[in-house]
Amino acid sequence: MEITEKLDELLLKATKDAGLRERLLATRNSENPLSDFCAIASENGCEMSVMDIVNQGEEFYAEIKRSTNGGGENSPDLDFQNDEYSIFMMRLEGFDE
Repeated sequence: MEITEKLDELLLKATKDAGLRERLLATRNSENPLSDFCAIASENGCEMSVMDIVNQGEEFYAEIKRSTNGGGENSPDLDFQNDEYSIFMMRLEGFDE
């Protein structure tokens, strides 16, 4: 299972379980948010590591860079990287209890 599928599965679980949702949202205030997020995800059957999340964002960013003007020096600078953790949190916040 790919990391995006695992995140979708975790999101579905969290929308049905208020306790899980709150625990995941609370990781934003943690000293190690990604690590804590991955630990909670793994406890809930969605095994993932910090590197899984980081790598997914970097791969997506690299694909965008390669797709613009051949990805060479003339490709536009992108001011962001795909941050899977932040995207997940925004999606999770969008669900009302």
